[in-house]
Amino acid sequence: MLNYAIVFFVIALIAAVFGFGGIAASAAGIAQILFYIFLVMAVLTFVVSLFRKSTERRP
Repeated sequence: MLNYAIVFFVIALIAAVFGFGGIAASAAGIAQILFYIFLVMAVLTFVVSLFRKSTERRP
């Protein structure tokens, strides 16, 4: 997922250099959406791992 965000960010940068406003805006928008999805998934994974570690029984 992070790879897609990086790819769309690079596309947005290249498009901005060439001055293609519509392409740059759409690629940056897609990159932003993918970044937030990745961020939410990373936080959820961290929280779930904390709960799993706290519920494990120790010998």
